[in-house]
Amino acid sequence: MRSLIATCVASAALLVAGCADNGSTVTNASSAPVKAPITEAAARTLVPALATEDNSVVVSGPIIVEHQIEITAQRDGVLEKIFFDAPARVKTGTVLARMDDRQLTANLEAARAKSRGIEADLRNWQSEAEVLKADYGRQQHLWDLGLTSQEQLQHAKYKAESDQWDVKRVTEMLNTSRQEELSLELEMEKMKIIAPFSGLIARRYVHEGQSVAKGDRLFWVTAEAPLLMRFTLPEGYFGRIHSAQQFEISSPDVPGEKHSAKVKEISPVVDPSSGTFEVLVALTGDRGSLRPGMTANLRVPKPQANPQ
Repeated sequence: MRSLIATCVASAALLVAGCADNGSTVTNASSAPVKAPITEAAARTLVPALATEDNSVVVSGPIIVEHQIEITAQRDGVLEKIFFDAPARVKTGTVLARMDDRQLTANLEAARAKSRGIEADLRNWQSEAEVLKADYGRQQHLWDLGLTSQEQLQHAKYKAESDQWDVKRVTEMLNTSRQEELSLELEMEKMKIIAPFSGLIARRYVHEGQSVAKGDRLFWVTAEAPLLMRFTLPEGYFGRIHSAQQFEISSPDVPGEKHSAKVKEISPVVDPSSGTFEVLVALTGDRGSLRPGMTANLRVPKPQANPQ
């Protein structure tokens, strides 16, 4: 009985092994398109499993652009007016919104008035300094002629020097006041929400009349071109990808479209923790229906062994 059971178990094991070998052969010989693209984290281990019969592999990654930013509030305040909403195309320097700046405007006008008052005082001190300087010059001339005392000469000298120090003191007061003006002017600039580059307003996070704090998100602005894709490859590909090399790129979001991409940057080193390196490609020609954020697949030829 035990002999019969052992025979059955052995036969079952051989049958399972035979099926597994047969399935592996079918997988390797299949000409069907790859359904699971390689991700950056799994590229090193999945590349051999996803090799196609044309001796290439497929990597996957998002379509990106170089300029893409969430514009945040640079100071606390109330959003007074919104001039543009999503989706709107704007140019560099366009004012997207404005915060309530009435208090800041009043502070700035007060600072400017203060500067004007100090400037008037400075001119008065400078004029007096010129008079005292002239008096000291006359006393020197009289001293040379023997027509004045040394005490009068010293008195005129000290008054002229003292007035020069007053001129310097008021000059520094004016400089401080003007720096306060400049600081308030810079704060006034922060009340205007400005597009840092030409692009598309992809999202608006706030509404008019809303109180915002420094760092709160206001708008998401993104450039529309050039379209880029960044991905990683196993170290076995290092040195076999070169600048300006062309690749074919497609996206499951827009089936039927195929585009060309050219290598723009190649990482000069391999990340020792993952055994991969980064590649950045830029789409060339018409972008078609591709948009930033879409997932794209890129076919990379499998590296050939170096000749001995």
